Amino acid sequence: MKYIVLIGDGMADRPIDSIGGLTPLMKAHTPNMDMLATGGTVGGVQTVPEGLPPGSDVANLSILGYDPTLYYTGRAPFEALSMGIDLHSTDVAYRCNLVTLKTVDGQTIMEDYSSGHITTEEGGALIEAMAASVPSNSDFKFYPGISYRHLMVWKNGLTDIDCTPPHDITGKPIVEFLPKGHKSNILRDLMTASEDILKTHEVNVRRVGGGKKPATSIWLWGQGKRPLLPLFKEKYKLDGALISAVDLTRGLGVAAGLKIIQVPGITGYLDTNYEGKASYGVNALNDADFVYIHVEAPDEAGHTGNLNDKIRAIEDFDKYIVGGVFSKLMGRHDFRLLIMPDHATPISIKTHSREPVPFIIYDSTKEIESPVKSYDENIIATSGCMTITSGHTLMDYFIGSKETAVK
Repeated sequence: MKYIVLIGDGMADRPIDSIGGLTPLMKAHTPNMDMLATGGTVGGVQTVPEGLPPGSDVANLSILGYDPTLYYTGRAPFEALSMGIDLHSTDVAYRCNLVTLKTVDGQTIMEDYSSGHITTEEGGALIEAMAASVPSNSDFKFYPGISYRHLMVWKNGLTDIDCTPPHDITGKPIVEFLPKGHKSNILRDLMTASEDILKTHEVNVRRVGGGKKPATSIWLWGQGKRPLLPLFKEKYKLDGALISAVDLTRGLGVAAGLKIIQVPGITGYLDTNYEGKASYGVNALNDADFVYIHVEAPDEAGHTGNLNDKIRAIEDFDKYIVGGVFSKLMGRHDFRLLIMPDHATPISIKTHSREPVPFIIYDSTKEIESPVKSYDENIIATSGCMTITSGHTLMDYFIGSKETAVK
């Protein structure tokens, strides 16, 4: 038996008046997910425990079978693992976004948490400029990542500073969301200093000249120390692999001991190489029994509040990832598919939310008569569908290793 998890990050949503009270998932044309829902086990799952932030870090950790209340230390440390950064016991990693700030009526607002989805090459050049701005013996080190997503490591740093994800405050004045707490001024000073470093950089000069948003500042958040997870193979007795365009999900895979599959042309956005993800994922099953394929695009569309982009991202996920993987698996393996979002990213709020999300488990060896005819958020409240209250037990149920917390 082969086990494949397909994650449409942030795919779930809330009803939207402009499309007749439907959600993007209801509005999108998703024949593959609908077909699998009619012949699979469907239900709703709470991937984010009470008291933890509803982010992709917590939610994907939960889906992989790890209780976030036991193993979550912060977002940035997982990204550090993906980037090959060796965190010492007293190091604190911070996510370092390149953002676009704008002054409106005398207030500085968060115009764009991604600097217009700046390219990896451009972002890398700007972070290198930040790295060159601090002395070699400084407690702060900057590391380039992908697109707008980078990292700062603070030697002997603090974890209890109150920081806000920039994608939570799009269009809002930043003054109330700057780092708060003991020694938070250190982070605020770094962020302020970055504005002078970035504003005259040739990358930003070219972007402004080309009508693109410049990266006007860094934004620090998501801090934590190195996590320690039991290996996935020890938990489930399966060799596994993971495919993702973003360092966060890759880092989760590294922490769990999964093999990270490198796929050319994956971007974490609408232009990602969907077909490559599907092909590489299925081919990985030649050496592994478990593959986790993560697609970021629906989440990015949710953060920007672009309904058409979100519908497009969901339809591409259904066509190229779900349909592509399913067609390649049929006749080749006995398999189980788990298809779901990690969390909702509603268009109306442009950030993550913690409500339960719908899932499908399809087993090629079993015939199941499902109570639904389509895959969408209505599954959560449909009679006869499962409700899993502890998200980290869903993997146990999917693999069949033990009973799970079903209500």
